[in-house]
Amino acid sequence: MSSVKVLLTRTDPEIPLPAYARAGDAGADLVTTEDLELGPGERSVVGTGVAIALPTGYAGFVHPRSGLAARLGLGVVNAPGTVDAGYRGEIKVCLINHDPERTLRLCRGDRIAQLVIQRVEQAVFQEVTQLPESVRGTDGYGSTGGHGALSGPDGSRVAGSTTGDTEV
Repeated sequence: MSSVKVLLTRTDPEIPLPAYARAGDAGADLVTTEDLELGPGERSVVGTGVAIALPTGYAGFVHPRSGLAARLGLGVVNAPGTVDAGYRGEIKVCLINHDPERTLRLCRGDRIAQLVIQRVEQAVFQEVTQLPESVRGTDGYGSTGGHGALSGPDGSRVAGSTTGDTEV
C-alpha cells in the first residue's frame, strides 16, 4: 500500500489526530470538537480540530461513517465533502440527522466522519460540437436497471428498468 505525506496542524490541541481504525482502511476517522444535539432532520456544521496541507494533485474526501448511518441515521450532507489541496482551514463536516423520530446526541471526541486522501487529476476541457458515440449514450438515472418495481408517475415502466413483476 502506498502512502502520501500530509502536513497537519491541530486547531484544537486536545483532539486526537485522524487515525485509521485498521491496517489497510481507506478512511481515517475524524472527530467532533463539540457536544451536539441534532433533532430529526436537523443539520449542523461541526469542527474536527484539524487542518491539513495536501500536496498538489491530491484531495481529501470526507465520507460518512457507515455504522453511524445505519444505526443512528447520521449522515454528511454534501457527501463526500471535498478538501482541496490549497485549503488550509479547519476541516468541518456538515452533519445531518436522518432519523425521523429520535434526537441524535454527539459528544466532543466522537468519531463523526472519515477522511479519504486520493490522487486527483485536473481536466483540460475541450468544447466540441458533438460527443463521440458510446454504448450507454444519454441514458441516465436508473438506466442500467435492477429495479423491477421502478415505474414512472403514470405507472409505466421507466426506460432501462428490468422487466418482470418483481415487487420491492
